[in-house]
Amino acid sequence: MYLRSVVGPEVDAFGIGAYLVTCFTQAALGCVFKLVEIHNQPCIKLSEDVSKVSVPCKKRCYRLYGKEGYPLVDLMTGENEPSPKEGEWILCRHPFNESKRAYVVPQKVEELLKCYWPGSSGKAREDLPPLKNIGKRCINQLEQMRPDHMRTLNPTPYKRVSVSEKLYDFIHFLWLNEAPVGELQ
Repeated sequence: MYLRSVVGPEVDAFGIGAYLVTCFTQAALGCVFKLVEIHNQPCIKLSEDVSKVSVPCKKRCYRLYGKEGYPLVDLMTGENEPSPKEGEWILCRHPFNESKRAYVVPQKVEELLKCYWPGSSGKAREDLPPLKNIGKRCINQLEQMRPDHMRTLNPTPYKRVSVSEKLYDFIHFLWLNEAPVGELQ
C-alpha cells in the first residue's frame, strides 16, 4: 500500500492487503476503511482500479426520495456543503464516471450519517441509541426500498450512490494533483 504524508516525512498509518491477512482461497471482507483526512487535510487513495479510489474529506450522506416514496439516490456531500432541500433541483454525479449524472428533485431528504464520537474535535460525545431502536431503523430502511430491490430472485441492485457537484470537482482536483505525472523520452 502506498501512503504519502501531507505533513512531512512521517507516516502514522499503514494498511495490509487482504492476501496478507487471509489465504487466497478464503473469502475476505468486501469493504475497507480508507483514510480520507490527515491532520484536517483531505487525502485520496489512488489506484489503477477506479473502484478502489477513495472519496476524500469528511462527508455527509443523504437519502433522496422520489414522488412514490422510494429512495432514488444516496448523495454524499462535503461536510460544510449545504444540505439538499426538498423540492429543489440537485445534480447528482457518479464519483468517477463523468457521463453518469442526473438531476433529482427530492420529495423527501433524510440524513443518513450521524457522528456520535467526534474524536478530538472538542465536540461532546453523544450516547448511541438503544440497540432495539437501531434494529427498528434498519428494518424501516429496508421496508422503504422498491420491491424490485428486495426480491429474492434477481433483485435490482441499488447502485445509486452519488456525490454533489462540488464534491465531484474536489475529488478530481485532488486526484489530478496527487497522481504521478509520466515522463516521455
